Amino acid sequence: MVVRTWRSMQERYNLIGSKCKTCGTVYFPARSVCPECRRKGELEDYKLNGKGKVYTYSVVYAAPKDFEKQSPYVIGIVELEEGTKITSQIDCEPEEVKIGMPVEATFRKIREDGCDGVISYGYKFVPTE
Repeated sequence: MVVRTWRSMQERYNLIGSKCKTCGTVYFPARSVCPECRRKGELEDYKLNGKGKVYTYSVVYAAPKDFEKQSPYVIGIVELEEGTKITSQIDCEPEEVKIGMPVEATFRKIREDGCDGVISYGYKFVPTE
């Protein structure tokens, strides 16, 4: 788990995706090839601004291992201003979330890993209204 966390640090901690210099499409997570332009596309790292709106969501009542203490919680797809969609927890009460609600990314504790207590951090989205 620790190795995977380190590999995704740019994405997880800084919302770094990629943007095609040829067509302007933004991707998250980062890609090495633009599906639109194929080999003609040239991708560069791109920092997403973290602002968007709730595209869709679900409330999780039966949480998986390591997330039981957070239940119930909201997981959703957020459409960012740059046009890409990202799956994330939405940090609000389940009855408060609405499709189209403006949100922004924030840095939060995601979970604790087992008995050792290794804490994983990353992004969640919070309402901006």
